[in-house]
Amino acid sequence: MIENAAKGEVWMFRNFYAIKDDKEIDIFQNGGLSCAAFTSSILYFFNSTLEFMNKPKWIANMHANTRSVEKDILQHGWIETKELKVGAILVWEELNGYPHIGFYVGNEKAVSNDSRGKGFPHKHHYTYNDTRKIEKIYWHPELDND
Repeated sequence: MIENAAKGEVWMFRNFYAIKDDKEIDIFQNGGLSCAAFTSSILYFFNSTLEFMNKPKWIANMHANTRSVEKDILQHGWIETKELKVGAILVWEELNGYPHIGFYVGNEKAVSNDSRGKGFPHKHHYTYNDTRKIEKIYWHPELDND
């Protein structure tokens, strides 16, 4: 599912409107700031399957910012690690005041929502070709059982 999201124009993570100072604003900035929504939505999608199998949820809610995703996954058994494995959640350092989040998919590749380009989920080098440092790697021990 993660890699398939990066195979075309997935518009569902582009816009989220809120009222601020009596004005409607797109807090996702046409996909430029929707990496947390993409990542948390993927995790949330599988909760019903996990419940059916009597396994813990990956996350409680979908989120609009990276730090709230981190807080939620830590409450659901994800742990910080140094080991890079397929399925790990990556958090990249802040750029222009915003951290970035996505998934490691192997072979030095990650999938995240494109904050620098078209605003769609895309597959890219896991360190953006050494231009963005990975701040944290999260892993869920349940993934070792698959």
